[in-house]
Amino acid sequence: MNKFSSKIPSLSRRKFIIDSAAVGGGLAVGFNLPIGRAADAKNTLRGNEVNAWVVVKPDSSCVIRVARSEMGQGTHTGLVQLVAEELECDWKKLSIDQVTAGENLARKRVWGEMGTGGSRGIRISQDYVRRGGAVARVMLLQAAAEQWKVPVEELSVAKGVITHATSKRSTTYGKVAAAAAKLTPPDPKSIKLKDPKDWKIAGKPVLRLDTADKLNGSKLYSIDLKLPGMLHAAIRQCPVFGGKLSSFDEAKIAGMPGVKRAVKVNDSAVAVVADTWWRAKKALDALPIVWDEGAGTAESSATIAERLKGGLTASDEPFAGWQVGDALKAIGGAAKKIDAVYSTPFLAHATMEPMNCTARVSAERVEVWGPTQNAEASLAAASEESGLPLGKAEVYKLDLGGGFGRRGGTQDYTRQAVAIAKQFPGVPIKLVWSREEDMQHDFYRPISMCKLSAGLDETGKLQGLHIRISGQSINAFLNPAVIKEGRDMRQVQGMYKDPGDAQFAYTVPNLLIEYAMRNSHVPVGPWRGVNTNQNGVYLECFIEEVARAAGTDSLEFRRALLHDHPKHLGVLNAAAEKADWGKPLPPGVHRGIAQFMGYGSYSAAVAEVSVSAKGELKVHRMVLALNCGHAVNPQQIAMQVEGSVAFGLTATLYGELTVGNGRIQQSNFHDYAIMRLAEMPKVETVIVPTYDFWGGVGEPTICVVAPAVLNAIFAATGKPVRSLPLKNVKLV
Repeated sequence: MNKFSSKIPSLSRRKFIIDSAAVGGGLAVGFNLPIGRAADAKNTLRGNEVNAWVVVKPDSSCVIRVARSEMGQGTHTGLVQLVAEELECDWKKLSIDQVTAGENLARKRVWGEMGTGGSRGIRISQDYVRRGGAVARVMLLQAAAEQWKVPVEELSVAKGVITHATSKRSTTYGKVAAAAAKLTPPDPKSIKLKDPKDWKIAGKPVLRLDTADKLNGSKLYSIDLKLPGMLHAAIRQCPVFGGKLSSFDEAKIAGMPGVKRAVKVNDSAVAVVADTWWRAKKALDALPIVWDEGAGTAESSATIAERLKGGLTASDEPFAGWQVGDALKAIGGAAKKIDAVYSTPFLAHATMEPMNCTARVSAERVEVWGPTQNAEASLAAASEESGLPLGKAEVYKLDLGGGFGRRGGTQDYTRQAVAIAKQFPGVPIKLVWSREEDMQHDFYRPISMCKLSAGLDETGKLQGLHIRISGQSINAFLNPAVIKEGRDMRQVQGMYKDPGDAQFAYTVPNLLIEYAMRNSHVPVGPWRGVNTNQNGVYLECFIEEVARAAGTDSLEFRRALLHDHPKHLGVLNAAAEKADWGKPLPPGVHRGIAQFMGYGSYSAAVAEVSVSAKGELKVHRMVLALNCGHAVNPQQIAMQVEGSVAFGLTATLYGELTVGNGRIQQSNFHDYAIMRLAEMPKVETVIVPTYDFWGGVGEPTICVVAPAVLNAIFAATGKPVRSLPLKNVKLV
């Protein structure tokens, strides 16, 4: 019996699912709650919990608790830097403990919400994690002051060593931690946090804390997990979205080596369970399955494209968006008009580690081990699928072999593992998707098209701009309750009127931005950078066309439109300066530029490319500028920017999923290519923090990669590229 079950608040699974999927979240209670179940049990935490964030061991080494997920982006290191900065501990004596979803719920969500997506792992939790470190520091100092019977104001601390200068006494965190743990914590809001200009650990390019075990091979990912008595499951889902499982003939695989059973998982999937995954997979390949593919078989890339085209010209429906002035009238009466239609395809997440989850279900408990971007969503899914209350559920979170939005609110793989484990009571079942299953049953980046029109006056100034996006809605598929009157503003991300997360920056006297919802049967979801990526292409490539029609330098044309938005202009100028905009390039090499905003941060990029006489593209260099407000770890930021270039270029060059007979036609990396190492350009990062806000890092710069490259191709060939990926485009 979970000894914290009496502390779990009365909370329905439905409410918990909704709450855990919400974007916001924060600290629910103070820092003085008793030690959690896992903290009592884990040998790694032998020490004294000063508060929920900090455990101090006798040797003064500190364990910092983190609730966010680590998937290669460095969030754990950044969060620990922030806690350690206020704690004033020894950075060389730090370790990390990952909080479980059950612990967090049992302690009334003392660690806040646990979602890691939207580039918000640090930016929305920075305040309360820093206060967690500050409270622990104050309590440790107070314990020393009471021991020495001196005013706490007379004490100082550095690297976990407390000093009383007057009496020349010193002690360590490890020696006073037990006494500190018994004190009543101060109100976290009463403590003044450090000014970033005084940071000694945060703001510095410290080495990441999750690198060594990756290098020596000891890193345990969920797909590596082994438990006593474990069985393995391979799964197959109806190849057509919306189709159902009609039947399967288990007798045909009876007697195959290691096979235990074939089981129905839900209305549209079947799994084979065996003593090894490969045996389960081979038996699944041999299992006769009959599908009811349903009406979705009539869908194809062509039918979906026609639906999107209809959205570009439709009228009299509830379009999402906003306007200033009368764009249609201004464009209609303009001296020069420019029109274009752009398109971007469905994209898969293609994480290195395919979907997987291990589950164990008994009459009294459900446990899940998995790679999740939202452990609370996993907890809710496990509870609901098992039929057990939240207090009898637990999720053990392991580092992810890639997330990119796939492992957040969409917990299909967790539900499947629990559903299978229910049929093998008390036995841990490890479900692993094949690469083909992973590719063909994703929640894809939405497909969309965009029609843009602009009007210039006689002097080449932009007088009117109309943007109409037509495409699938993520919210319509995953969270329809937030769509109001048929309008989904999420799909115009990066073109918002209001400042904050993803603001449109150009000042245009007459502007109309619209979104026409055109959904298909293909499931869609967040994909690293979500809608800023395609919207960045639409806006920045079209602005390039307009600048060239005006006969104005690409940089200068943008500068003239950004006078009301200095942060957008700041990153644009920083990228241009670093890239030597306007200076001669080697023969055959051309530049392109773009700027955009997403996830609370401002991004700009300059690309240098060449196009051979045969139409072969080479991206030589990319310079990216980022203003994320506060830079917690500059080295980590540069790594994230470099990763965003690889991610963005892969989509630009190759990313495309097509639909035929209702199903995804690509199945593995042979027909869904990933950019090769030799194709990676030189990447230079310029960080221009203004220290007046907290923005994201992992996703913002992806959205300027493609448009900068496409605009450089335009400069090289004289022709705009209006559809992706480039593998389908003849450049000469």
